[in-house]
Amino acid sequence: MDEVGRGPLAGPVTAAAVILDATCIPVGLNDSKKLTEPRRLALLEELRTCAMISVAHASVEEIDDLNILRASHLAMERAVAGLPVRPAHLLIDGNMIPRGLDIPATAVIGGDARCLSIAAASIAAKIARDTIMRDLAQQFAGYGWDTNVGYPSKSHISALQSIGVTPHHRKSFKPVHNILCKAGNLTP
Repeated sequence: MDEVGRGPLAGPVTAAAVILDATCIPVGLNDSKKLTEPRRLALLEELRTCAMISVAHASVEEIDDLNILRASHLAMERAVAGLPVRPAHLLIDGNMIPRGLDIPATAVIGGDARCLSIAAASIAAKIARDTIMRDLAQQFAGYGWDTNVGYPSKSHISALQSIGVTPHHRKSFKPVHNILCKAGNLTP
C-alpha cells in the first residue's frame, strides 16, 4: 500500500492497495515520483491486466476532522477493504501501520523505491489523485490544480489570496486557515 496527497492544500488524500501476480510483473515498476506521467499511465494499464488494485480516498472534510495522518490511514484501510481478496500480509510505505487494520503488516520506509507492490500502489494512487485534481481544475479555474495538483505552489497560494478558498481546500492546513481567519470566516 501507498498513499499520495498528504502535503497539498486541496483535494482528498488517496491510497492504493495492490496485489501483484508474481508471474506477471510489469517491467520498470518504480516509485511513481521517479517515473514520467506517460510511463506511469502505461504501467497502470499493464497492472490492470495482471494485478488486483483498489484505490480509496479520504475527503477534505475527513482530513479537517481527523487530521491528515489519520485520514491517510483511513484511505489505506478503505483501499485494503476494497481488494477482491483478503491479503495475507501488507507492506505499507512509511514508518507507521494504520491502527484500523486487522491484517499483519510491515511498514517499509522508502518502500515505494524498495518494493514492487508498493511501487505499483504508488502509481495507482498518484494517477487517481492527479485525475481528481485535474477534473477539479476544470470547475475551479485559477488555482493551477491541473499542474500543481493542490500542492502549495506560489501560484496556488496567490490564487487562494486573490480568489479565495473553495470547498475543496483543507481548512485545517495553516495557509488556508490563515486566509480564512483574515477574511473573518474562521476564528484563530
